[in-house]
Amino acid sequence: MKREHHTWYSPELHRTMELLVFGHGGEKILVFPTRDGRFHEYEDLRIVEALHPWIEAGQMQLVCLDNIAHESLYCFWCRPQDRFLRYLAYERYVLDEVLPWLHAELPPGDVVAHGLSMGAFFATNFALRHPARVQRLVAFSGRYDLTRAVEHFSDLLDGYYDDTVYFNTPLHFLPNLEQGDMLQNLRDMRVTLAVGRDDPFMPQNIELQQMLVAKGVPSELFLWDGRAHQGGAWRRMAPLYLPSVAE
Repeated sequence: MKREHHTWYSPELHRTMELLVFGHGGEKILVFPTRDGRFHEYEDLRIVEALHPWIEAGQMQLVCLDNIAHESLYCFWCRPQDRFLRYLAYERYVLDEVLPWLHAELPPGDVVAHGLSMGAFFATNFALRHPARVQRLVAFSGRYDLTRAVEHFSDLLDGYYDDTVYFNTPLHFLPNLEQGDMLQNLRDMRVTLAVGRDDPFMPQNIELQQMLVAKGVPSELFLWDGRAHQGGAWRRMAPLYLPSVAE
């Protein structure tokens, strides 16, 4: 299996970023890691191994992104508004650096946004805000409203709220999205969500999927028994939901 490590200094982030690419053809799957994960997390969790048949067959190219969650939304010593400014710089890094690099360096293929846990938020927010750049979204165990405290997961913004928070919270901006190019591009996208029935963010997944259906966006939600917020569950989910046509 083809495996490549790439690194460059990001003008958007003013720091060096790394990524791993697995595969030689097919869809380009942007893998956003968990809060504490790095570009090698997907490989460490053996999810790359679980997807080996599709990678070897040239049906998917995994592009495992690096992470700056602790410099952005989990930077609790920063002001809440500054956390989102850093997050938006990360979004520009993906938009203006990673995607052009992929299109220039890798074989052609649709773009899929994919993430685990906090990475599911990154992937989902990225896809819903930029649907012209993404053809599919696959999100596992996601949290889609960072302003809500759930179980031991606190409001990440300490009660702060402004337009930037609104336009980066899928459960807030999606219901008010009206007719236009953005909504039409969303309707051209396919969305797959998976979460455990006992996971703390299961209600948010149901809420998001209902909003997508109401907006005419093709979407599916798969509920797993128990708590599925863990690597073993994600390793079993990936072969079921990540290939464009699962066997």
